[in-house]
Amino acid sequence: MPYVLILYYSRYGATAEMARQVARGIEEVSGMEARLRTVPAVSTVCEALEDSIPEAGAPYAELDDLRNCAGLVLGSPTRYGNMAASMKYFLDGTSPLWMAGELIGKPAGVFTSTASLHGGQETTLLSMMLPLLHQGMILVGLPYSETDLLRTRSGGTPYGPSHLAGTENKLPLTDEETRLCRALGKRLARTALALDRADRSR
Repeated sequence: MPYVLILYYSRYGATAEMARQVARGIEEVSGMEARLRTVPAVSTVCEALEDSIPEAGAPYAELDDLRNCAGLVLGSPTRYGNMAASMKYFLDGTSPLWMAGELIGKPAGVFTSTASLHGGQETTLLSMMLPLLHQGMILVGLPYSETDLLRTRSGGTPYGPSHLAGTENKLPLTDEETRLCRALGKRLARTALALDRADRSR
């Protein structure tokens, strides 16, 4: 069965919970599976050596996870208005996919979690979109028909779901944030299926 890859980095658990909610949205669409993968932390002084299997949570991503996916969702906490270094480091290693054009035409989306409401949610989402555009992917956001975008007092943007975790990173996802995560998952799954059907009919 085709799958949408949810590739995320999470330090305190909020981004991982968003990833699980996106996965729930994907799996509400018949004919599409969700695959959760994460990336290891990077060292500030040298390349860190990690076991090939993390102690907890999703397995580490491999290039084949991206190569064979029907769609891709990236999730990262904010680091000074940008994606986390761990996510950037992994994406920097995807040039073999770019050179072969293996992600061209596949749908993709993004999500993020921040400690403060105005701590760079939108710029972090945009930073994750840039490598997706270079890979030739089709970006999928959240339209304002998702009325939670109009009501939320926490996270939520048309660029993708976002979450306000608080300065101690302890705030749970709000109902609006949860629904927006699931909505992105559904949109990506439906878009991936529609694109696959279009390719098959050519």
